[in-house]
Amino acid sequence: MANGSGTAETRRQRELASLYATVKSLTALGGLDEVLQSIVHHAHDLIGTDFTYLSLVGADGRLSARAAEGTVSPTFLAAAIPTRVGLGGKVLASRSPHWVRDYAASTLIEHDPDFDRLVTTEELVALLGVPLVIRGEAVGALFAADRSERSFQADEIALLNAFADHAAVALDNARLYEESRTALQELQVAYRKSERAQAIHEALTGAVLGGGTPGDVAQLLADQLGGSVTLLDHTGAAVARRDSASNPCPGPSEAALSGAVEDARRSGRCTFAAGADGAALSVAAIQAGDSYLGALAWNRKPADGQDVPDAMDLRTVERATHILGLLILKERAVADAGERLSGELLTELMVGGPGISTAQRARARARNIDVDGLDLVLVADSPTVAATDLARHLHDIARNRGGLAGEHLGRATLVLPGGDDERTAEEVHSGLRRTLGGPLVVIGERAVDHDWSRAFSLAGRCGAVVRALGHTDLGTTTRRYALYAMVFDPERAGELDGFLAGSIGALLDYDRRRGTGLVDTLSAYYVHHANVAATARALHLHVNTLLKRLDRAGTVLGLDWRRENDLELRLGLRLHQLRASTRS
Repeated sequence: MANGSGTAETRRQRELASLYATVKSLTALGGLDEVLQSIVHHAHDLIGTDFTYLSLVGADGRLSARAAEGTVSPTFLAAAIPTRVGLGGKVLASRSPHWVRDYAASTLIEHDPDFDRLVTTEELVALLGVPLVIRGEAVGALFAADRSERSFQADEIALLNAFADHAAVALDNARLYEESRTALQELQVAYRKSERAQAIHEALTGAVLGGGTPGDVAQLLADQLGGSVTLLDHTGAAVARRDSASNPCPGPSEAALSGAVEDARRSGRCTFAAGADGAALSVAAIQAGDSYLGALAWNRKPADGQDVPDAMDLRTVERATHILGLLILKERAVADAGERLSGELLTELMVGGPGISTAQRARARARNIDVDGLDLVLVADSPTVAATDLARHLHDIARNRGGLAGEHLGRATLVLPGGDDERTAEEVHSGLRRTLGGPLVVIGERAVDHDWSRAFSLAGRCGAVVRALGHTDLGTTTRRYALYAMVFDPERAGELDGFLAGSIGALLDYDRRRGTGLVDTLSAYYVHHANVAATARALHLHVNTLLKRLDRAGTVLGLDWRRENDLELRLGLRLHQLRASTRS
């Protein structure tokens, strides 16, 4: 599993490196065909389909190929089809990705007879298309094709989308240059702007390739564009805010920022709004395919005589969101890989212990974890949060405390270095409580001689007993519930069996042989504080029927339990109920 994780991480790094290489080619301001061919080449190399091609909508309103990679005939590349038909038509109309397992057999697209003949000749079967969008207009599409049936995965679609975004940037740049040639003055202005944008783009790309963080990107933008730059995550929370040293500007109000972010998400473009004290606010959403990752807000005081921001600066902000999107995806991939490796090592220790293998010790050491010191196992359970999601929060705690976290046997599990076990359990509970905003139970048990599996079993079973006792929000260790150890400790099952046999064994045997419910009847009777009427209502029985059952229980037990000391009977009934809770 570790090798598989490493391979996935290597592939992700390779994908990101190729994307960065494509971004770098855009900043070189080379010829359009050269840039488009580079994008298609990189996309083909990473997606791994039989051939990849990029098509644009021409002046005649038809879609034709401009760049291709892989074995494809000249006749196919020379073809032009109407923009309303085929998979390309769906992509252009919806401005979103679409794919088919078998193009010729698909009933979800409007077929063009001429193109269908080319499909047959080319043996094209599976096809994925993503749109090239410039300022809200679909101007073409990037396709990946296979000559056999297949499904396209979400990461492949997101990756091809990223290349399409950069292709759209290249097309946008080309249009700007063509327009700038209409006049010498416009050319000079556009050149200076593009030089500045190129320098910023190269600096942003260099910062990321040099291991920079999203905060570093925000600082670079603030220094280059002036004002303040705020980075928000997908929940709307500000994760970084950076100010220009030479031209600072107060950050936007929360209300103005919230509205601008919503406008940017809805439009898919960098928005502009006038802020307080003459400031101007621009916001661009950070997207990766259909996934919303956050937003980038730029707040600044406009230059003299300039009420609205320069269009090139707005596009610079938009391009920065593309880089931030890749950086966030990279950080997520690294975090996911780390969490996966942590969960795998935790499971191996649980299953393989007691004892630590040389390989396990080396893997733990590589993560700066002293596996010999991991002797406190905590199991967390929430009534509102799934174990998988709860385990993700435990990973944050594990990283900060030098431990391991993951989901083991369907339970969110954390293994930490020991110390003050009770205090640690309380701290883990309070931290999760603040994050989740709801009740949860965290139970800890010390692992003796690296027997993490036994500690996990005791903590999990004790948690079930705790919930059965009506406690729904606490962090503690099994020591606090030592009175009930016979219930949650499998090694003491014999003691529990003996106590139950002596206290309620006759009732259990009678119920098994006769199919009656005397044990449940007495349990309900004590739950309702010996109130006959309340017990009868709870069991949906007539009072006389209930009294007969209580009398029969006395006959079976051979004592007048309602008049004699019934403490042992009460304990037996309660322990019997709690044992059932640990088996559910």
